[in-house]
Amino acid sequence: MKCVNIKTGKIAAFFTAALVCGQLTAQSVNLVPNGSFEATSGKVKKPGAIAEVTGWTSPTGAKADVFVPNKEKDENEKKICAKKNMFGKETAKEGMNYVGIVAYSYNDKVARTYVMVKLDAPLKKGVRYCVTFNVSLAEASKYACNQLGANFSNKAYAVDDPKASIIDDVVNVRQRDNKIINATYNWEKICGVYEAKGGEKYLTIGNFIKNDNVKTETNKKPKDMDVVVIPAAYYYLDDVSVVMMDESSECSCAGDEPKNEYSTTVFQKSVLVNSKMTPTQIVNAQQTFFAFGKANFSPEGKAMLDLIAAKLTENPSMKMEVIGHSDAMEDSVGVEKTQYSGMAEKRVDAVIAYLKEKGIDPNRLISVVENSAIPNDEISEADDQDLQMAKNRRVTFRAL
Repeated sequence: MKCVNIKTGKIAAFFTAALVCGQLTAQSVNLVPNGSFEATSGKVKKPGAIAEVTGWTSPTGAKADVFVPNKEKDENEKKICAKKNMFGKETAKEGMNYVGIVAYSYNDKVARTYVMVKLDAPLKKGVRYCVTFNVSLAEASKYACNQLGANFSNKAYAVDDPKASIIDDVVNVRQRDNKIINATYNWEKICGVYEAKGGEKYLTIGNFIKNDNVKTETNKKPKDMDVVVIPAAYYYLDDVSVVMMDESSECSCAGDEPKNEYSTTVFQKSVLVNSKMTPTQIVNAQQTFFAFGKANFSPEGKAMLDLIAAKLTENPSMKMEVIGHSDAMEDSVGVEKTQYSGMAEKRVDAVIAYLKEKGIDPNRLISVVENSAIPNDEISEADDQDLQMAKNRRVTFRAL
């Protein structure tokens, strides 16, 4: 599979300012201009016309499609008709228009596509934002996949290679359980809460994960659909929003999260580091711990990862295994409840994403998933069951 590095750079984009009227507060304003793709700068006449949608563009060599109501006068108009098009049919989630992107293809036979927009205002450091967008799998897709997500960046993505297919970068928001999205009818909301680092101006939506780490399943074309099947996972996309939150507001997806009926304990230990320890010893001594069914970091966990990032930066030849663990109850409960499945892998992914943001090349990080196979050797007989489980919910490290 071909995978390329993408640089950030300037891309000119026309955008419309959000209109604020009445008694709307700052928290209720959508920072995404033209989030339902209704405004266009010209007539959409053929596939790949994302540049005609006001404010939106595709940052790679392959361009996203736009689907609009039309009279289907010629073959090109038939291909992009919102009612029925070359990939299937769907009714817009909001308004009349929607767009379409390729999120995965077998052996990269079909280039992935992305959509990108400049926000109406930069994100504020430490502020939480509710991010939502809606997708629907097109009937012509031979595959369905997971990993659809959103990325925030300070600069616009720009592509050196016009044949570039994949933006390999951090996923800031994706579906909570990261399941394969396989419904070819109606819309499925992807949403999450993003805490801004400050200054992010651009939102990009697509699949930012290499094929090796994308889960897929084969999709059967409906018998009543007269479309040509493509060796890809093609998704319609509509109704994109980024809304500032405050202490009293909730994100619709966050509010849907089930109450944790299991352990809420998060174990954390202090690791003493002295001048006699080698970088390898320092890295190997670190562990970060998690709540039941969670992959987010405590303040102590972030401080520990910052220390590891510093040691990896100081020692550029060092590689490291990132070893994910879960407790036995997570593994058991995860069989029936998908939000708790694969917690060890999710924790490894979160650590690698964090270190990547700190400038560490992910090629230096080796993912190892142990699940609950290796209990923490620091568990003692005096620990109650809840504490034993908390000590097992961890990520450990092995410098190479």
